[in-house]
Amino acid sequence: MIKSKIDKVTSFEKRFEKINTVIFESSEVASKAAAAEIATLIKKKQKAKEMCVLGLATGSTPKRLYAELVRLHKEENLSFKNVIAFNLDEYYPMEPDAIQSYVRFMKELLFNHVDIEPENYHIPDGTLEKKDIADYCKEYEAKIDALGGIDLQILGIGGNGHIGFNESGSLPNSKTRLVTLDHITRVAASKDFQGLYNTPKTAITLGIKQIMQAKQVILMAWGEGKSSIIKASVEGPITEQVPASYLQEHPNSVFILDNGSSSKLTRVSTPWIVEKVEWNEKMIKKAVVGLALRLEKPVLMLTEADYIENGMSDLLTEVGDAYDINIRIFNKLQHTITGWPGGKPNADDSNRPERANPAKKRVLIFSPHPDDDIISMGGTFMRLQNQGHEVHVAYQTSGNIAVADDEALRFSDFVIDYNRSFGLDNRKSIEIYKKATEFIKNKKTSEIDIEEVRNIKGLIRRSEARATSYYVGLTDEQIHFNDLPFYETGTIEKNPPGEEDIKITMDLIEKIKPHQIYAAGDLADPHGTHKVCLDIIFEALKRLKTKSYMKDCWLWLYRGAWQEWDIEDIEMAVPMSPSQVLAKRYGIFKHQSQKDGVVFQGSDSREFWQRAEDRNKETATKYDELGLAHYAAMEAFVRYHF
Repeated sequence: MIKSKIDKVTSFEKRFEKINTVIFESSEVASKAAAAEIATLIKKKQKAKEMCVLGLATGSTPKRLYAELVRLHKEENLSFKNVIAFNLDEYYPMEPDAIQSYVRFMKELLFNHVDIEPENYHIPDGTLEKKDIADYCKEYEAKIDALGGIDLQILGIGGNGHIGFNESGSLPNSKTRLVTLDHITRVAASKDFQGLYNTPKTAITLGIKQIMQAKQVILMAWGEGKSSIIKASVEGPITEQVPASYLQEHPNSVFILDNGSSSKLTRVSTPWIVEKVEWNEKMIKKAVVGLALRLEKPVLMLTEADYIENGMSDLLTEVGDAYDINIRIFNKLQHTITGWPGGKPNADDSNRPERANPAKKRVLIFSPHPDDDIISMGGTFMRLQNQGHEVHVAYQTSGNIAVADDEALRFSDFVIDYNRSFGLDNRKSIEIYKKATEFIKNKKTSEIDIEEVRNIKGLIRRSEARATSYYVGLTDEQIHFNDLPFYETGTIEKNPPGEEDIKITMDLIEKIKPHQIYAAGDLADPHGTHKVCLDIIFEALKRLKTKSYMKDCWLWLYRGAWQEWDIEDIEMAVPMSPSQVLAKRYGIFKHQSQKDGVVFQGSDSREFWQRAEDRNKETATKYDELGLAHYAAMEAFVRYHF
């Protein structure tokens, strides 16, 4: 399946792409294609009565791949009896039963669910004495060599281009070894270790040389967060600063991507340079906006020479002269700007992003975590409330894992003092406090918070979310805590969404019967919660689609602290004045547990209010650069048609 798609890559694309690259609509579809490739190889080897040697990766990227392989085993009788697996890497030091251990990861996601022989899977040992690691690594490679090498190597890619834990600076002849992890890699991994301080500084990794000797290599990448490094790896020069670029010299390698991770490749970002395109409205807007930003010119200042010199002469031929195209796109951009996100009453709405009627709308804002509403669309949230709409907010998850342990103890201690101060019975509170203190004091990185600690952390986030909603002007009847069950595992790794999650969401939509729904479309969230929450909303809406009130319901997607919509995709831009920017900042400050050192900061060291402010200002700046009105900040939305 992958092979047939590769054959369709044009010679024009190959001018830019130095590695075979296949783009799928989603990571789910892509993972199934990769699993089918592995299954075909395993069966081929079985038929020849040979062992199939697989090189396997860990991390979030291959999870769906392993789920599909498990399904193929259970439902289609794919046997792993002839499979020998070698994993790429392991943190060091690392106990095999720790939550973050790749031994545990591989067993829980694959090995425990298929019929591979236990002696046939190999994962670097994170418990070795440091003096023994060099000899161990030689033996690890010798085992692979004795089997004739790896038949198929699965890879992910790090934000700095690392493959395995071969960080920037790794040479092509590097062998299996103990490495020091790049700061970027540690920051990305810190979400699994309750912060950077607890994240290992070293790891054992298969070397570049062994990876390049694999007979076939499949590198997978998902999401817009990987788009820049994918472009550098596929289209850039071969360099030790981007180890994945070495795969340009591999005779049988392929990058399997989804729409997000491929978004900066030339054939995706500027397809008219690669091949003849259909100049529809979406493509014209993308091309013109991109050209204006690249040339640092307002849209109305673009000339025919600009179009011709940048590979867009076909647009002039098919659509018209530069002046008319400029006016057309300028007007489209202008029409996305509105100070009335709920629609302007008694106004012509033919060129407005939202309907004028009904003048007073029922609005439902879904917030995956307890602060996404104010961080991502706080200005719009306040404006909808101030303009008289009936605004409801639904906090989809408790967000309890994002509260530091000392915050939980501080609030528990406050309850004890509160009870003591007012003469209330304190026995149960003291008992809980002692239990929580004892647990946290002796807590190991492999341990999940006990129920009492999780509850305390959840209550902290709930009180902060309620404080924000009060600040905006909502009443208790307009604040909804869904506490979706999929989230409540106590770990970063969540359960798959289930029927109860969907039912809770459907019941709330049925109760409110909204004219507008706002949901987080920020799929770059590194923890994956946003994606799951959005999938639950999509499924709920799919099931409710035939309800009479749904014909009047519009779904708007916002993005959060991690990224913003591209200008050409924005369908509603809500401007903010300097005072509104400050009001939003103060709303974010209500979430005190998320200030001054967030537990899961991601790779961005700025606090969430700073990220949101900078992002909103950047959007406004881009509109200004395109020749439109200059605002202090803007929040952006894309309408989703369901």
